[in-house]
Amino acid sequence: MDVQVEEIALGDPRLKLFAELPWRLYRNDPCWTPPLRGDLLGSRILGLSGLLTPRHAYHREAEVTHFLAWRDGKTVGRVSAAINRRFNEHHGCRIGSFGFFEVVEDYDVVSALLDRARDWVRERSMTVLRGPGEYSNSTYERQGILVDGFEFPPTVELTHNPPYYGEFMERYGFTMAMDYHAYIMDIQTPIHEALKVLGERAKRRHNITTRQVNLKELRSEVRLIAKLFNEAWAANWGFLPLTDGEADAIADTLRPVIDPGLMRFAYVDGEPAAVLGALPDPNYALRPRWKWYGDSDLVRVARLMWLRRRIPLVRLMFFGVPPRFRRMGIDGLLYGEVKEYAQQRSYQQCEASMLLEENYRIIRSSEFMGGCRYKTWRIYDLPLE
Repeated sequence: MDVQVEEIALGDPRLKLFAELPWRLYRNDPCWTPPLRGDLLGSRILGLSGLLTPRHAYHREAEVTHFLAWRDGKTVGRVSAAINRRFNEHHGCRIGSFGFFEVVEDYDVVSALLDRARDWVRERSMTVLRGPGEYSNSTYERQGILVDGFEFPPTVELTHNPPYYGEFMERYGFTMAMDYHAYIMDIQTPIHEALKVLGERAKRRHNITTRQVNLKELRSEVRLIAKLFNEAWAANWGFLPLTDGEADAIADTLRPVIDPGLMRFAYVDGEPAAVLGALPDPNYALRPRWKWYGDSDLVRVARLMWLRRRIPLVRLMFFGVPPRFRRMGIDGLLYGEVKEYAQQRSYQQCEASMLLEENYRIIRSSEFMGGCRYKTWRIYDLPLE
């Protein structure tokens, strides 16, 4: 049957079909773990604005559209196209993005969808099509096609897909732009004595103090994290500074699962100098159960609230030290403190992700901490000129 592709603008009620498609494609996949529907479509009950809604902070400086593929009366694929004006201005480039990419195993459907996304960004004078992400490939967005580690479920904010996605990208003409890796490590292994000694020495030498995140002031705390993030990651590939609005949206999303002892700040002479942020992995509870009572947002959130203090896996999401505070031993100090806390709370494993393949310093640190690489995601580019 011929493939028909329809364009769906931001704010169109058909975006519900767009959001629901993966639930059919991944039926009974034991690894697939989607975001809450409210993360995409919004939820007043859960206080979520929804990335696919016009009121989300992302759309203040971006232009987006969506494409849904049909065949024989059924939805068989989807993709978004976006131009993040702030990203292009920041990097001095003309990159258009594709995202929310999900499709049946049929190259004709893939080609039809990617043709529409490519043409849409080309009509707006973009010179490269990059993806997939959500709307784009900023550092803090869900992004990338999984190319290794398909047998392991994703942790919070990360993606999962069948192996054929990468094959279809290359067949279409995309080439690798960047790889991200995930490392897994055992939390319960003893902390090296040398790390403890170096941490105490760093505290005395540089007048370093540390503290955990204050949940009562979470929004202001997340804005401090964003400030440190913007300083520490500024030179990284794909970086885009977090705005206060985006930081607030992240705070609202993560509030239910934060364990304050896993998220710590360091100060040098009273000035914020570093942040380490790890989270109990909510996907442990949010993974669909495919049961008769359904997998609505309220059922999944209720399950998360019930299990949140018994989650064995944590994800190390960010570990940032602005350049002027590096080589003081702050990273080892924070790592030692958080690991000691995690051991006391009986967490079992930690995943460090997503690590840029070119960030050799953090990859070596992950290996030093006993981590081994077990997942890889890829970002693709397609020149349009």
